[in-house]
Amino acid sequence: MKGKIVALIICLIVVADQALKIYIKTHYHVGESHAVLGNWFQLYFIENEGMAYGWKFGGEWGKMLLTLFRLAAVIFGVFYIRQIIQKKYNTGFIICVALIFAGALGNLIDSMFYGLIFEYSSMDTYNIAKMFPAHGYAGFLHGNVVDMLYFPIIRNATFPSWIPVWGGQDFEFFRPIFNLADASISTGIITILIFQKRFFKNIPQKLKEHHTEKKTIINDEIQVS
Repeated sequence: MKGKIVALIICLIVVADQALKIYIKTHYHVGESHAVLGNWFQLYFIENEGMAYGWKFGGEWGKMLLTLFRLAAVIFGVFYIRQIIQKKYNTGFIICVALIFAGALGNLIDSMFYGLIFEYSSMDTYNIAKMFPAHGYAGFLHGNVVDMLYFPIIRNATFPSWIPVWGGQDFEFFRPIFNLADASISTGIITILIFQKRFFKNIPQKLKEHHTEKKTIINDEIQVS
């Protein structure tokens, strides 16, 4: 699989992710929602200070560490994608890694720059943020990730009383609010888990062929010299 195709896939996902985030950020106040398809698909604007699907991690220092971790993962991803393309890994696996990389990059952009280029979005005053204000709402590496995709397919339900721990409690499916970057990461990971036998069945042979080819090149160079 050619690197240009992988780069195109990554660019399309990142551009679509950022375009939707910027639209939501500049047209919705935090907590605002609008139905897209009935009651089971909504655009619901929230800002996420932590990881995917609203998981949080250790305050301001935790947020900075999370952003730096995302940055390190993206840098590593560049070299890893290049490596698996050169070694001709399964095309499906390469696409899945590209999806994960694109999602990580999309959320990294939010974490690194959104605090600098946007105003604060407020639920209390229904403030809709403007882009490129004199002062952003946070510093470098401290931006919030914009989430908006909400699929409350089952609402106002209750767990049966016989279920341990959650019996009698309110139930909603699907509760998390996420973005295209999160969806891209999840799609890549889940697809790898489902098709891992198909993706990795030829890897030992490919590694052997790559090692043999490299050894042949070295031997040829020695003979020439």
